[in-house]
Amino acid sequence: MRFMVLASDYDNTLAEDGRVSDATWDAIDRLRASGRHMILVTGRELDDLLTLCDRVDRFTLIVAENGGVIYSPVTRERALLAPPPPPAFVKAMKAAGVRHLGVSQTLVATVRPYDEQAHAAIRDLGLDLHVVYNGDAVMVLAPGINKASGLLSALAQLSLSPRNAVGVGDAQNDHPLLDACEMSAAVSNAIPALKSHADIVLTRECGAGVTELIDAILADDLAAQSERVARRNLLLGQRVGGDSQPEEGEGEPETLAPQRTVALIAGQSGGGKSTLITGLMERLVAAGYQFCALDPEGDFDTFENALPIGDAETAPKADDITRLLHQPSQSVLVNLMRVTFADRPAYCASVLAHMQQSRALTGRPHWMLFDEAHHFFPASINPADEVLPDQLAPALFVTVHPEQLSPRLLDRVTVFIGAGPGADASLEEFARAAGHDAPGDLPGEIKPGQALVWRREPDDGGWNEPVVVHVEPAKTQRRRHVRKYAEGMLIPERSFYFRGPDDKLNLRAHNLVLFLELAEGVDEDTWMFHLRRGDYSTWFRDVIGDTSLADDARAVETNDGLSAKESIEAIRKAVEERYTQPENPVLPNILAPGSKDGDGA
Repeated sequence: MRFMVLASDYDNTLAEDGRVSDATWDAIDRLRASGRHMILVTGRELDDLLTLCDRVDRFTLIVAENGGVIYSPVTRERALLAPPPPPAFVKAMKAAGVRHLGVSQTLVATVRPYDEQAHAAIRDLGLDLHVVYNGDAVMVLAPGINKASGLLSALAQLSLSPRNAVGVGDAQNDHPLLDACEMSAAVSNAIPALKSHADIVLTRECGAGVTELIDAILADDLAAQSERVARRNLLLGQRVGGDSQPEEGEGEPETLAPQRTVALIAGQSGGGKSTLITGLMERLVAAGYQFCALDPEGDFDTFENALPIGDAETAPKADDITRLLHQPSQSVLVNLMRVTFADRPAYCASVLAHMQQSRALTGRPHWMLFDEAHHFFPASINPADEVLPDQLAPALFVTVHPEQLSPRLLDRVTVFIGAGPGADASLEEFARAAGHDAPGDLPGEIKPGQALVWRREPDDGGWNEPVVVHVEPAKTQRRRHVRKYAEGMLIPERSFYFRGPDDKLNLRAHNLVLFLELAEGVDEDTWMFHLRRGDYSTWFRDVIGDTSLADDARAVETNDGLSAKESIEAIRKAVEERYTQPENPVLPNILAPGSKDGDGA
């Protein structure tokens, strides 16, 4: 489920003339029976509310006094989120002849026109207070305290995210509440300013309107309404080309909608997939979304806004991932370098089952990401295929090889994103593997920093014409994971293979340390065979991602005056200048039977 919480105002929203109808209580019971939470967020004083409302047990939590107090109906405990009103202010209001004056634990309540006396007292006493309006009601309380701050505190207590909440209200002081929630609604009796601000304007008033909203949540998790709301979409970039669109940067935004995005991101090594993913992860974090990324190579360990778990020596446990995801603001990068290639589908199946259970209980992680997805969902029968849910969105799958992905996963893809040069070939490969007719007239050359986007229509399942997008750049430059390349375990198809001129050998170097060890041990013919083909510089550039090292290696490869021993020493020196060799590198089995389809030599 995407929407786990309904946060509702009380007066003139949930209640009419201070009372909630039986029909509305029945709707709230249906919402709770679905596993969702009902949180009341009201400007009323808490004690006044408890006297007036006889079914407060229907609410998981109550935020009262416009964000100043949280109350638990189960434990009957209250927590103050704001300081008490300054006695000097209360005294000044009484001295000014204010007749309608309520003083609670965190706010002072009155009505218009006594807001004038409130402003005068704040000014004359030099106090740091702010005045909030709710129709004719006037509330004075500490700055920074509002319905949004109260709701966020309540959600934190429940380990839930505002990105899984729907807010509904009717008046001025409900603006912060609606802004804090993923989706917002206004009952039909709401003030015009709130209606124009809300994502959904309900057709009925007060409790009947809230019932209408609850029925929509239960019907399809607001999928129909979400289709019309783009403000929570994930920005991919700007469309380019066409008469009215510039070459780059200023065209129509291209976004990914959370309610139906199952995206396959494909492209050549070095084509920009990792940079594209880094930018998407940055924007997810900035928008308050939690993601969980399965990272076979540890490529994203240096991403600063997510917690890496696992490394070259330790395989993360699925239970540990679930524990970390319990914190709504914590995104997780699962480094699977220690998990063998053969074990990755089963490992992914276990993690995916945990994530789906977490999504059912909390709506998180909001986004799932699978780098090198063909390792987890290979075309052959695999355990991860068996646990692929029908409701997979939103999710991102990244691969160099679309044809190596399982048909079951390919069938769920709703948008294809081809990154950088060669994107047209990747699109045709995906279409062929998925059984779709590739578009007949593809755009021209896709440049670095661009992507080719091909979408499936949600209604009839057909595919639109592909468009070229200038990818929104990442704000921070992704740094190479130096330790991974020096001593980690690269996946088979990104390892280097010493095979020799007659393809008699199959010696796998899954890191730079092992590459140098094997270079010393292979025969001269094998070393020179790969040297003359330029395989070393190609691997350094396309896999290690080190252009400077690749250039140095290329200079060695093109120097016909160097012997095998001299060229080995020159490349060793170039590597060791950039990467520190560990004292005791772990060297697992270097033979990789059946790995001839891997990248490398």
